[in-house]
Amino acid sequence: MAGIMLRSTAFNDHDLLPPRFAREGGNVSPPLEWADVPAPTTELVLLVEDPDAGKAPFLHWLVTGIDPQSRGVGEGEAPPGGREWPNDFGGTGWGGPHPPRHEDPHRYFFRLYALEKPIDLPDAPQATDVHEALVDHEIASGNMVGTFYR
Repeated sequence: MAGIMLRSTAFNDHDLLPPRFAREGGNVSPPLEWADVPAPTTELVLLVEDPDAGKAPFLHWLVTGIDPQSRGVGEGEAPPGGREWPNDFGGTGWGGPHPPRHEDPHRYFFRLYALEKPIDLPDAPQATDVHEALVDHEIASGNMVGTFYR
């Protein structure tokens, strides 16, 4: 399967996320850039999840319908053409890291998927619903990981 290059100008892969992206520090979504989206892509899906949460994986951001011609998203913005879905905090859009105090750093997986056709999701999808819906529709993906602790 082909790979999408996914990166951020605000943090490097497997580095600590700056506090402004955390729920207590501004709750602003980080900027992301991507490249190498395959030509037959009809839409991109962005999924950000924390597999280290007590309710794993915890959904922090889900955006579907992202324009496959886009090349990124600015800090605090929604991806172009995308639909932001409810997160596991009960809001819609970005829900920044907020792990329990004094735990080891949690990992936040930023995943961008190129799809051959749109996926169907329930009204309030969980991260597992997204993973199941992606089966047989994903033609490429890219990921990076940020960490955070309080």
